[in-house]
Amino acid sequence: MTTFDLQSAKRDVLDYCLESVKHGLNFNTQGNISIRIPGTETFLITPTDLEYDRMTVDDLVVVDADANVVEGHLQPSSEVTVHLAVYAHRPDVQAIVHTEPVFANVFGVLGEPIRGALVNMVIYTKGDVPIMPFALSNSTRFGEDMVAYLGEKNAVVWANHGLLTVGENLRDAFKTSIAVESAAQVLLHARSVTEAPIVLDYESLGITRAL
Repeated sequence: MTTFDLQSAKRDVLDYCLESVKHGLNFNTQGNISIRIPGTETFLITPTDLEYDRMTVDDLVVVDADANVVEGHLQPSSEVTVHLAVYAHRPDVQAIVHTEPVFANVFGVLGEPIRGALVNMVIYTKGDVPIMPFALSNSTRFGEDMVAYLGEKNAVVWANHGLLTVGENLRDAFKTSIAVESAAQVLLHARSVTEAPIVLDYESLGITRAL
């Protein structure tokens, strides 16, 4: 069994924060990332209102299941209760990535699920990505409502806001974000040619791991 190293985990979170900017998934102080700290009821999460390129590992925050700060000198993300709602309802989830990518957000504005344009997205997300109707996201109520839309899938779009993806580890959660945004972009391009692009159905694939 691998020993958990908090400092290493902080570096990983910060690395993926910077990757999200590199891939155009986030800008300004938007988005947040968290992980479940194994064997505890505590969670590591990015702080509120701080640009990723100014963030250091010491700025990351550890909170308990009630969003109380256990370690850190800053306040956690304003959407911390959303993360906690997911962790409470999905014991399989070990990491959460919230981003605000352009193409996924187009579908959020349209109120249309992101269909399975690319096979990896379908496998990572476990099917079409649902759209949650717009609501302000910095509340426990939002988190409770959102997990109903997420269900057992690994991605959900918040209408007029952004994308949330989850995974058994941080790498998988981030890969899912990339996959959703790529599929959304392809699907929008395909729809400029035809109103009926070919899409895939998760259940019919019979595949449970990425290709």
